Amino acid sequence: MKKLVLVLALMLSLGAMASAQRFAHLNRYAAANAALPKVCCGPRVVLMGDSITDVWAERRPGFFEENGFIGRGISGEETSQMLLRFCQDVIDIDASVVVILAGINDIAYNLGDPYIEDLTYSNIISMVELSWANGIRPVVCGVLPSYNLRWRKEVTDVFEKVCSLNARLKAFCTRHGVTYIDYGTVLAGEDGKIKEGLSEDTVHPTEAGYVLMERYLLENLK
Repeated sequence: MKKLVLVLALMLSLGAMASAQRFAHLNRYAAANAALPKVCCGPRVVLMGDSITDVWAERRPGFFEENGFIGRGISGEETSQMLLRFCQDVIDIDASVVVILAGINDIAYNLGDPYIEDLTYSNIISMVELSWANGIRPVVCGVLPSYNLRWRKEVTDVFEKVCSLNARLKAFCTRHGVTYIDYGTVLAGEDGKIKEGLSEDTVHPTEAGYVLMERYLLENLK
């Protein structure tokens, strides 16, 4: 009987692990992480995020290579998924600095659950706290000043949600001395929303948008 219980427990555990792997896409960067050389000199900067970071590394590889940055973005992910893979994709690869850009997919409720700002905020802060606990410098980015989700048209107050979350993140960073990256400084127009020509869909930057983000990020990482 005891053997049966142990076997069932093991099966449940393995099932949970497999489920977590699928949910957090843990296989996406497993091989790339394993192939990384040991840090020998200078900081290892990891950019953690969703499709904005994913596409960034794909379209602008020179920026990452020239600066020794490592892209760990996965398209479509919400902050809960990033939090689950934070250990594997940031801590375990000996990051010195992590730049966290997340939240727009939560607002779009990509996983199907209603958007709860407190939960999204908590997930991002948890990544910051994990960074502190492991001697990693956290850098928090505000969500880009998006105002329309073409794949989730029913969300009509996107910009208001973005502004509310960003205000909380900025306040936290101010209180705790964490670097806050406000990409809206270089991407937004007078109305505070991302300018036409700097984004393909008010969410994902164009080439020109990424160039502005790169300059701004480098200036604020010093």
